[in-house]
Amino acid sequence: MRALRGVNEKLLAVAGWGTIFFMGVISIVIPYEVFGRYVLKSMSIWSGEVSTFSLAWATMLGGAVGLKRGYQVSMTAVLDAVPPSIGKALKGVGLLCMLVFLAAMTWYGGMQTLINFEQTSPAMGIKMCYPYACLPIGFFIMFMLTVEELLVFLGMSVPKESAA
Repeated sequence: MRALRGVNEKLLAVAGWGTIFFMGVISIVIPYEVFGRYVLKSMSIWSGEVSTFSLAWATMLGGAVGLKRGYQVSMTAVLDAVPPSIGKALKGVGLLCMLVFLAAMTWYGGMQTLINFEQTSPAMGIKMCYPYACLPIGFFIMFMLTVEELLVFLGMSVPKESAA
């Protein structure tokens, strides 16, 4: 469990810095696009793709960071309304469903990345596997975080906040 937690901390650090980087790119490119469109009356052909691809990466990496921090949508009202034993069972089923979903999305994202390996973007001419790679990478990080959460839920480790 300690190894998994260490791997997840490194993955989260990369996801956090990646989110910051891609949000920074977006915060520079979007105003540049607006300035070019309305002031210069001319657009760069690459700016739309850069902002779109950066948004995809920021979304997937930021989603992983948000998952760890508990920002995902949950139905705590249902868990609070039922007896604790049923609530615990529902939470376990929910974690298992998340694992199945995240594993499927990691696989599907990987397939999309491979399928689009030879396709190039129209404006920049980069291989589309680079933008598509945000899918398997982001979903894999979320999968790993959910595995850790499931192990804590099953009592195989104490939560990090409680560990000495």
